[in-house]
Amino acid sequence: MIFVTVGTHEQPFNRIVEYIDNLKRDGKIHDEVFIQTGYSTYEPKYCKWSKLIPYSEMEKNVADVRIVITHGGPASFIMALQVGKIPIVVPRQLDFNEHVNNHQVEFSMKIAERLGSIIPVVDIEELAETIKNYDYIVADMKKSIGSNNKNFCSDFEKIVQELY
Repeated sequence: MIFVTVGTHEQPFNRIVEYIDNLKRDGKIHDEVFIQTGYSTYEPKYCKWSKLIPYSEMEKNVADVRIVITHGGPASFIMALQVGKIPIVVPRQLDFNEHVNNHQVEFSMKIAERLGSIIPVVDIEELAETIKNYDYIVADMKKSIGSNNKNFCSDFEKIVQELY
């Protein structure tokens, strides 16, 4: 199964919702697909969908599916990383009136460069090929992120022990 989330930003992200729906229609996606469409105005015809879903359902979907496709909001792709999934990240773009600027493009590219644990897809025309080759692409990628809380506590404990 493939889970797609566009988050809760108030600008529609019709571009990804319609593109995924058309990939399913055209038989380029064989998996079952569920799309959380947010404030998008396009209503999928070939995929299951809901505008918004409870956080617990979001967590379950992310944990249970084969592929997670998200917008470039960090909360969405970090959730996938925390359960050991490598998300495909399609950032919202100013040129398509999906956000107020291109910070999602810049941020997702930096995260991919620094951590190597997400697959950014800036040109949506590359999404079908990325989905098709997903298992091959992720084979050698880092599948999770470390906990900053755990690192902080460990470093803090060392400092406290040095003081004594």
